Amino acid sequence: MIDSGRTIAEVAREPGLDAGMSSGWAKDERRRVTAAEIHEGKTLEAAERAELPRLHRQVAELEKDNAFLVKAPAYFAAMQKNRPGSL
Repeated sequence: MIDSGRTIAEVAREPGLDAGMSSGWAKDERRRVTAAEIHEGKTLEAAERAELPRLHRQVAELEKDNAFLVKAPAYFAAMQKNRPGSL
């Protein structure tokens, strides 16, 4: 995706992933590569290493929230459709 010359949507379609989520992953990877190039392989400071577990938890929570938000419109549309008196 990043080095393949293909679009994010093309790569996401193969395993059936959401292109939006894949786009986020690609942006994160580009940031990681850029940061590694800027820091030229320097190790993280103790404070940065200590913060990583919290950041990983936060990312995981945000990914769950995003997955919910992707599915929410379909859920609420189905709920609305099944209400008495709806079309």
